Amino acid sequence: MSTAKPASFTTRPEIEGTFGVVASTHWIATAVGMGVLERGGNAFDAGVAAAFTLQVVEPHLNGPGGDVPIIVHDVSRGRTEVICGQGPAPAGATIAHYRREGLDMIPGTGLLAACVPGTFETWMLLLRDYGSMSLRQVLEPAIGYARNGHPLVERASATIRTVETLFRQHWTTSAEIYLPGGEVPAPGSLFTNAKLADAYGRILIEAESGGGDRVAQIERARKAWSQGFVAEAIDRFCRTQAVMDVSGSPHRGVLTGEDMARWRPTIEAPLTYDYGRFTVCKAGAWSQGPVMLQQLALLKGFELDGLDPAGPEFVHLQVECAKLAYADREKFYGDPDFIEVPIEVLLTDRYNDERRKLITREASLEFRPGSVEGFGARVEMRGTGLQSGAGGMGAGEPTVGRLGEVRGDTVHFDIIDQAGNMISATPSGGWLQSSPVIPELGFCLGSRAQMFWLEENHPAALAPGKRPRTTLSPTMALRDGEPYLAWGTPGGDQQDQWITQFFLRHVHAGMNLQEAIDAPAWHSEHFPISFWPRTARPGVLVAENQLPKTTVEALRARGHIVEIGPDWSEGRLTAASKVGARRRAAANPRGMQGYAIGR
Repeated sequence: MSTAKPASFTTRPEIEGTFGVVASTHWIATAVGMGVLERGGNAFDAGVAAAFTLQVVEPHLNGPGGDVPIIVHDVSRGRTEVICGQGPAPAGATIAHYRREGLDMIPGTGLLAACVPGTFETWMLLLRDYGSMSLRQVLEPAIGYARNGHPLVERASATIRTVETLFRQHWTTSAEIYLPGGEVPAPGSLFTNAKLADAYGRILIEAESGGGDRVAQIERARKAWSQGFVAEAIDRFCRTQAVMDVSGSPHRGVLTGEDMARWRPTIEAPLTYDYGRFTVCKAGAWSQGPVMLQQLALLKGFELDGLDPAGPEFVHLQVECAKLAYADREKFYGDPDFIEVPIEVLLTDRYNDERRKLITREASLEFRPGSVEGFGARVEMRGTGLQSGAGGMGAGEPTVGRLGEVRGDTVHFDIIDQAGNMISATPSGGWLQSSPVIPELGFCLGSRAQMFWLEENHPAALAPGKRPRTTLSPTMALRDGEPYLAWGTPGGDQQDQWITQFFLRHVHAGMNLQEAIDAPAWHSEHFPISFWPRTARPGVLVAENQLPKTTVEALRARGHIVEIGPDWSEGRLTAASKVGARRRAAANPRGMQGYAIGR
């Protein structure tokens, strides 16, 4: 693959050192992670500390009630692993129950959209089995920022303003925290969440109360979360509170303390695909991760070396391959513990050689999933027009400004330590706008269950104990058999579009990590989104304004419906790599939050 590099522009240097690197979507979390490395912690300790900090400083993008997939490479184990922190549907989450509530889709907000919160148990597993530090060492920074304050980022303030009316009229427990003094907090103001600080502080006290070593303390913390006061507060809130959601009606939740006590995160081998010198590692078909691997399997049949990575041919090929891969996601993907997913077939040369024949010089305006005998479901396409639904508000009608429905987003970090341990993680869910704050805890539940379908024969159909097919998608790659690169981004359905573009620019255009992040980006909205109300925009390609006008004109000539977004509006990638003793990292200038540091 080519190492010839076109002229490129960067906003900042690619970080390089030999001690360690940390890159995350918020500068404070990056600093916290690096501080842990400096104090002798490994990459996994640093990841746990950064993750808890991100819950505090980016509450509009993730929270304790959310979920997380993680990819790690542990030098001592000598292997790459996926840790699934995606909590499943509660025992009471049946299709029949939601139908009785008059729903044809799971609402995008409120208590009915809550799965078992996966983050805390997952960070405890990572700290216990891969880390070396105590719970106090990794949790204290987050508690300090929650109690003493952090400068509120502009997007958090804007999100609070979007849901202000909802908070005042319906979600008053959220208003108590996110409307301090009865006002929307200004960007840059010091924002605190004392209730969250108290909850984590209590977990720490209970963890340390019985003495013992770090493992004993971690186990007591887990018990406080899934069997103690946290689970009790969540259970009580879901049983007693009827919460307004985007359906236009209030509903009680079905999540219970028993659901939380029953669940544990799991460890599995990554799904991999060989692309030239690289072996790309992703989570399985319970995530959307395999769509990147499918894109690579399709793209392998084209000559990308020497193409301008901001040129029309490069953009066209990536987008058309993405359309086919995402169509297969909709038809086939689901929790492999519940259904058989033909993922081996979907990644074979034979299958993709046939799929690749569908790609021409013209943009496809059709939704074209593949065919594997005995597998998959018929996929209904919801258009951009308003659609009637049983909820009384119109199931496809945007409700921003009416009931506060806004799509949440995500955070991400990549860390490599001096020993060569690597972690890539994409925490999400439990956004401040997903459901009301549970008053005793200072945080809300997530809304990942909205990704289930209320159709019995669909691979992603709702079922108790089943994992929703999440969009969260961290990535790791080996080069010539050696662990090399960790990267990812927030962005829902766009994650594995931006992740793929970054990789192609790095591999085929020879761009370094920062150059590959800073280059013009785009995304397709051709396929159904994973979030309520699950609409699609066939043929639509959204590109940053800095994509060359000649490229835009050429794409339109091929039939793409190109919409131009603002400069620096596509993705929030971070990345870290290692070659021998060298450690490199980069972070996105988009959003003015991400930062990479190292030495």
